[in-house]
Amino acid sequence: MTLTLNLPSEIEQYLLQEANRQGLSIESVTLQLLKSLILLRQKQTEAVNLLQSWIDDEDIEEQQETGQYLISTLDKDRLSDRKFFPVEMKGLTW
Repeated sequence: MTLTLNLPSEIEQYLLQEANRQGLSIESVTLQLLKSLILLRQKQTEAVNLLQSWIDDEDIEEQQETGQYLISTLDKDRLSDRKFFPVEMKGLTW
């Protein structure tokens, strides 16, 4: 597919500088940037969908058990006696 774009001068300058720096054509650099952006958006969408599936999961008991396990594990694996999740702060800061 052929696509013709009218770019603002600052974007054109950026693309020219990148093309020169990489020793590629401006078309190749532009295509690389578009591919990178599309892949990033796809990964972001996948991450959002995964998080939403966790939120929609109705097994509340399992979620609470997992949360407690993570909290206790993080608090055990510390070099100091100071806890990440002190019991007296539950409901206030976490």
